[in-house]
Amino acid sequence: MATKVYIVYYSMYGHVEKLAEEIKKGAASVEGVEAKLWQVPETLPEEVLGKMGAPPKSDVPIITPNELPEADGLLLGFPTRFGLMAAQFKAFMDATGGLWRTQALAGKPAGIFYSTGSQGGGQETTPLTSITQLVHHGMIFVPIGYTFGSGMFEMENVKGGSPYGAGTYAGDGSRQPTELELAQAFHQGKYFAAIAKKLKASSQ
Repeated sequence: MATKVYIVYYSMYGHVEKLAEEIKKGAASVEGVEAKLWQVPETLPEEVLGKMGAPPKSDVPIITPNELPEADGLLLGFPTRFGLMAAQFKAFMDATGGLWRTQALAGKPAGIFYSTGSQGGGQETTPLTSITQLVHHGMIFVPIGYTFGSGMFEMENVKGGSPYGAGTYAGDGSRQPTELELAQAFHQGKYFAAIAKKLKASSQ
């Protein structure tokens, strides 16, 4: 039976979505793993999004909290807002109270990926402050550590991400994830999927 990995994200300008797509490729590269992309619901009106210059959403399906328990592992992605996860993703997590009461997600592995506007904009504080969501659900946080190898020590070029997970910098919105950042996202997906697969096998 396949190991299901859900990549659940919120992306306003597309940066997190690009990471999510690469993470899916990495997870799907592991034999016996099915990876699926999901978006969380938008909370801002179209009029406001238009004024903010946000492009239309992709056709990736919108997830509901009740679909989370179907997954054997969850990779959660979002942009930062002042060092915390974006309000849209927090609103989605706030709607998981029913799952929390039954501890339906307890014991499931989970990882985090993210986007920030600048180098001091939350590449570590964003995932660090988001771990609380996993803890209350009893989930197992799976960071990438330094398993990405030499890519973790890049000093010549600007690179997002950290031992917590894959990341990118949006800057003023025009900057897109670099090849190295996308490679780290692919690595996270592959690394995480292999662990989710092992955990599922050990519980059967």
